[in-house]
Amino acid sequence: MKLSQLKRLPPRWRARAMRTGFNLHPAFRSTGGRVEYVSHDLLHVRVRLALTRRTRNIVGSLFGGALFAVTDGVHVGMLMARLDRDAIIWDKAAEIRYRKPAFRTLYADFILTEDDLRGIREELDRNHEAERVYQVDLKDADGTVHTEVRRTIYLADKAYYKQRKPRFDAAGDAS
Repeated sequence: MKLSQLKRLPPRWRARAMRTGFNLHPAFRSTGGRVEYVSHDLLHVRVRLALTRRTRNIVGSLFGGALFAVTDGVHVGMLMARLDRDAIIWDKAAEIRYRKPAFRTLYADFILTEDDLRGIREELDRNHEAERVYQVDLKDADGTVHTEVRRTIYLADKAYYKQRKPRFDAAGDAS
C-alpha cells in the first residue's frame, strides 16, 4: 500500500494498514524485522528483530546488517503519513554504534511528537527544507541497549525541491 492511499483510509484503519504495509513490503521483510505495533496517531512504531537462522551472523549473534536495515525507512514513513503536506522526505545519512552483541530478540521504538511535526512544518514554511536527526536504540526485553542507530532525515517542500534539483544534460554535466 502506498502512503498516499493510507491518507484515504478512515483514521481507525490507518495504523493497521501501515503495520501491514511495512510487514509485507519485500525490502522490509528481508531485514528479518517485523512491525509489531503502530499507534493510532501514527507517532509510535515498534519493530521486533528476532534472532533466527536468517538474522544470525557467523558467531551466532544478530547480524549487523539486519540491525541497521530494520531501522531504515521507518521515520520516513511516519513523517510521510503525518506531515500533511506535499514534501520530499529522504534518509540522508545514518550511522550505527554497536554496544553489545545480541543473542536474543531486540526491539526498536520509533517516536515522533506533535511538537516535532509542528517544528518541521514551521521550518519548511520558513526555509522550504529541513533536516532532523533521530536516534533509535535496539534493546532487548530487559531494556539493555545493544545497538544505537542515528539517522538524518532530509525534508523539503516538493515544489522547492524540484526547482532546485540540478538537471543533467546528455554529457552528464549539471546545469
